[in-house]
Amino acid sequence: MERTHYNGTLRPENVGEKVTLVGWVSNKRNLGGVLFIDLRDTTGIVQLTVREGVSIPDIRTEYVITCKGMVSKKDKPNPKLATGEIEVLVDEITVINEAELPPFIIADQSDALEDTRLEYRYLDIRRPILQERLRTRAKVVKIAHEYFDSHDFTEIETPILNLATPEGARDYIVPSRLHEGKFYALPQSPQLFKQLLMIGGMERYYQIAKCFRDEDLRSDRQPEFTQIDVECSFMSQDQILSLTEGYLKRLFKETVGVDIALPLRRMPYYEAMNRFGSDKPDTRYGLELIDLNEVLSGIEGIFPEGVIKKGILINEYSHIMTRKVLDSHAFEVKKFGVGPLFSLKMENGKLEGSFKKFLNDENEKKIISSLSMKEGDVLLFAYHHSFRPLCFGLGALRSKLAKELGLIKPGTYDLLWVVDFPMFEKNEDGSYTAEHHPFTRPRDEDLPYLDSDPEKVLAYAYDIVINGYECGGGTLRIYNRKMQWKIFSLLGLSDEEVARRFGWFLDAFKYGAPPHGGFALGLERLVMILTGTDNIRDVIAFPKNLQATDPMSKAPGSVSEDALNDVHIAIKEE
Repeated sequence: MERTHYNGTLRPENVGEKVTLVGWVSNKRNLGGVLFIDLRDTTGIVQLTVREGVSIPDIRTEYVITCKGMVSKKDKPNPKLATGEIEVLVDEITVINEAELPPFIIADQSDALEDTRLEYRYLDIRRPILQERLRTRAKVVKIAHEYFDSHDFTEIETPILNLATPEGARDYIVPSRLHEGKFYALPQSPQLFKQLLMIGGMERYYQIAKCFRDEDLRSDRQPEFTQIDVECSFMSQDQILSLTEGYLKRLFKETVGVDIALPLRRMPYYEAMNRFGSDKPDTRYGLELIDLNEVLSGIEGIFPEGVIKKGILINEYSHIMTRKVLDSHAFEVKKFGVGPLFSLKMENGKLEGSFKKFLNDENEKKIISSLSMKEGDVLLFAYHHSFRPLCFGLGALRSKLAKELGLIKPGTYDLLWVVDFPMFEKNEDGSYTAEHHPFTRPRDEDLPYLDSDPEKVLAYAYDIVINGYECGGGTLRIYNRKMQWKIFSLLGLSDEEVARRFGWFLDAFKYGAPPHGGFALGLERLVMILTGTDNIRDVIAFPKNLQATDPMSKAPGSVSEDALNDVHIAIKEE
């Protein structure tokens, strides 16, 4: 029997029509001789009604069946179903395939452990909410194709088997059978190849690119992920940001029906760190970081010389701030090497808390006045000798407080650019690492600092931040061979190492490289935000778990000794 309609598409206008449907049995209920079956396909659920006297085979949950019947109007509509105004009066049912009892209920709300759902991912995908997320993912990609095609970009695939390049994480390496002792690396991004496409004169490239990073996982990170990768020549930073904004505006309108006002805000990196304690600030709520160097000046016996002091003022919070809560806050900032975390709360017109013993009357009045503290307010604060860890620690605490206090309104979207990133980050040993990547172009006005004070150099770098997630970013690229070599040198690479690892890339700069730049948007993070989940595994058909394993296929797994011998590898016994 061939299907005539999809289950979720039936409406009152179909009443009186003879239909043939297929799908999975989602639920069945036997009520006084009348059998009700919820039949599910990829479009939704429709109720089948089997009246007394109609003979049907034994049917159980998740059986695959086909049926024939007449669409009828329901006496009592079900407002929870899109098809809730109608039912199908069944004349005939045929079992296509039987099914064992699933290990968990196939429904949007599931209490099954995530690893159980991943082990039976093919069953998990039957859940309507997961199917909708995967459809949204497909729509995000479709819009990307349409948008960049309409702006004269050419989709080009770049290699998966490549030479290792520094991108900030460990590479996944692939041994070569033909070249003993040699290895390919899976791309962390298409960075070098898209730049070579610009040198090749393509001018406008994009790709839905698979990327691989061997790094510790979390809720918004996977070992293999996808990005919408874009590169273009002869475009300024403003033009590139405008291009990206156009895609995001169309994306939000066509997926969640939200109009994004353009142009988006641009926030310098230092401001984002100083005010929000993050280079990906969520500005949907307050709790901004407060500079306390002046406010806490004159207090003796506690602060080491030259430290930076910052804090967060929480209004009407004193009734919540138990010792247990305060300990959890202290633990949060300790993850970033910050501590101790001090507290002061306003009660009965006076300050109380762990820091009270360090205050005299003059100090107390100064704090209350400077911060305009009111009854019930709480000040949490800390110090550190370095700006970044202090900001990051308090920024993490800010996010924790916002969730606990319910300050984030569901269904809201906060988009902004973070710009003017530092070019370098100085390590404790005095060496430098690239803040973004080593192919980032320094700002023209900061070039004199490359020799005298590299920490002052800012870059043509930009990140798009949505709801506190870094959803993508990019840079203008270095297009001068001498400048690129100089940056490598500042990052501690010897001439020999530069020639060995990047000589093939830098040689291309001898032949007229155009000014170019680009960006990449994280596909999974975009879909996460658009579908209202905070778990990246919810928007990937077959993801890895937090241990970077696949509970379904059991990957990674061992291979035969013959396979290892083919690629000249021996496993070292511990």
